[in-house]
Amino acid sequence: GVQTCALPICDFIRTRLTHSLEVSSFAKSLGQNIGENILVYKKDSEFTPQMKEDICNILQCAELIHDIGNPPFGHFGEDVIREWFERKLPLMTYHGKPMEQVMSRQMVEDLYHFEGNAQAFRLVTKLHFLVDERGMNLTYALLSTIVKYPVPSTGIDLDSGDIKTRKMGYYLADEKMFREIERETGTNGCRHPLTFILEAADDIAYKTADIEDAFVKGYLSYHTLLEELKELQMMYHQETNIFRPADKLEELYFRGKEMHVANPEEYAVKNWIIRVQGFVINCATYGFTSNYDAIMKGEYKYDLFHGTYCERLMQLLGDLAYREVFTSEPIYRMEVTESVMLSDLLDKFMTAIIKYDDPSQKLNSMDLRIVSFISDNYKRAYHCQAEGKTEAEKLYLRILLVTDYICGMTDSYAMRLYQEMRGMFLSGTE
Repeated sequence: GVQTCALPICDFIRTRLTHSLEVSSFAKSLGQNIGENILVYKKDSEFTPQMKEDICNILQCAELIHDIGNPPFGHFGEDVIREWFERKLPLMTYHGKPMEQVMSRQMVEDLYHFEGNAQAFRLVTKLHFLVDERGMNLTYALLSTIVKYPVPSTGIDLDSGDIKTRKMGYYLADEKMFREIERETGTNGCRHPLTFILEAADDIAYKTADIEDAFVKGYLSYHTLLEELKELQMMYHQETNIFRPADKLEELYFRGKEMHVANPEEYAVKNWIIRVQGFVINCATYGFTSNYDAIMKGEYKYDLFHGTYCERLMQLLGDLAYREVFTSEPIYRMEVTESVMLSDLLDKFMTAIIKYDDPSQKLNSMDLRIVSFISDNYKRAYHCQAEGKTEAEKLYLRILLVTDYICGMTDSYAMRLYQEMRGMFLSGTE
């Protein structure tokens, strides 16, 4: 979203942290609404008030960590990393053999489908190597909730019509841990029911936030938003008797004028966002409770807004942010810079790491320096996982060591490191 393009520092625009806090709060509200509904309408005889409290706690924590695996520059950063592998991996060799032939198919697919969600799972279960090799030692329920896509990279199927096969949920390196969680929670290849709530809260947060941030930064005007909403309202007028988004925005604008606020357009947009969030939270509550049995059996294939007017409103907000913000020249210019920086870091770190922990290869002075940048914690996790593994598995784990390190960077750290390393290379220390 807008909030992950963090190169320009602006206190009025959301950051990844404020986004996670916002989503966490929506998830808790959803958990409370849904839990209450199950209790009041006796949807499930086994469901207790204690369970309602537990799911709210799980959802709150899950949302705080759901984006923890995203690389610098958010979703655009993910694209850059995937494209880097598509470009470079077919050309790379290991001991004279093409790397694509050295590694197994799933290892190669993992790199081509690099994914922030799978990275988040990896980070909290393996890389947070403090007490022991089980990462943050989170509960099975919490870990199961953050796996949005319970399939490996070889199981991605965009044509299945099932939301769970859209992307990969875990790397081959973390499959053993995934299987353990699946066994303990009984998800059996299906999404955990709480994952649907997690995703709905995330969608509500980023889609409404992107519109508000776009307005604050001047990419989107009150009038453009109003025109688009009027069009939506006209097209689906039978379904808009519950919540008429254009009328609501206009009503808030006139109220602002009556109250003589300094900027009635800003007053209208910001208050409208809050109304929309309330409406969409109610929609997601209905989406979960009305499909309760299918979700609990693992047979529900869609998101919680599917087939409702809400789905169209959410889609419009996403399209609007894309058209008005993400395809604008300032964002494109910024992304070109980000792409150059990430690709350069990948080039330099991959060159060095492929020789690391390989007795037949010698690291030159620049490689040694580059490897020394990677956190000792991550290197310790690598050595722990690489013990007793084949050469191909070790190579795959070393490549992941680079993506692990890069995904642990903030936008500004990646920028700084790129500049420092350019200085090192230009000063002829290679």
